[in-house]
Amino acid sequence: MIPNPPAIILVRPQLGMNIGAVARAMLNFGLTELRLVQPRDGWPNPEAGPSAAGADSVIEGATLFDSVADAIADCTLAIGTAMTTRDMTRRVTSPAGCVAEMQALPGKSALLFGPERTGLVRDDLLHCHAICTIPSNPDFGSLNLAQAVAVMGYAWVMGHDAPPPSWLVNHEGPATGAELAGLIAALEERLAANGFFNPAPGLADTARRMLRNVLTRPGFTGPEVQFLRGVVRSLSEPRKHG
Repeated sequence: MIPNPPAIILVRPQLGMNIGAVARAMLNFGLTELRLVQPRDGWPNPEAGPSAAGADSVIEGATLFDSVADAIADCTLAIGTAMTTRDMTRRVTSPAGCVAEMQALPGKSALLFGPERTGLVRDDLLHCHAICTIPSNPDFGSLNLAQAVAVMGYAWVMGHDAPPPSWLVNHEGPATGAELAGLIAALEERLAANGFFNPAPGLADTARRMLRNVLTRPGFTGPEVQFLRGVVRSLSEPRKHG
C-alpha cells in the first residue's frame, strides 16, 4: 500500500452501524487510522461491529476526540469533504487533486467527514486547509457516510498515478493544526485585551471565524507561525532597548 495514508476523521457521527461501515470501507483501501469527534451515541458502540464486517482492527484502534481542533492537532494538511464551500473563501479540489496533494506533502494529513444529516458545517470547515467535493448528480448529490469514505479510499489507492502538485522551493510543508491553533489563540487574546471584539456585540463570533479563515488559508510553515507569534508578543510586550 502507498505509505503515509491519511487519518479518516468522522465529525459527530450519529449511528454506530455507519461507523462500522466506514471502517469496512477504509480497510478495503488500506486506510486504518480512524478518529472520531463527539460521536452522538458514544464510543465504543456495539452496533459498529456487525457492519464493520471483519474490519475489527480499525474499530478497535479508533481514537476519540472532544473537538475538530484536537483531532487535527498533529496534521499538516486537513481537507474537509463537502458539497459546497458554505459561503467561505476556501480552496476546492477534486478527490484526485486532494490525494495528489496529500501524497506529495510531508507530515500527517487527514480527511474529514461530517455527520450523516448535515455534513461538515462552517465551523468545522474553518479548521480545514481545503475542501474536497466529490463529483455527483447535482440533483441528487448526497452520499452516505461509508460511500463518501469509499470514494476517497479508492482515490487514495489510485492516486499514485497522478502527477504531484507543484510546491514552493524550500517549503517543508504547512504547520500543524496545533501550531496554527496556538497562533490564533494568541491573536484572539491580544485582540480581546485591546477591546477589538467589544464594539460590535453579537458580531464577535463572526470576527473570530474570519480570523481563523484568514490564518488557515495560506498554509504557513511551522517557522512562519513561530515568527508571527513573535510578532504578536512584540506588539503586546515591546522590547526594551538598553
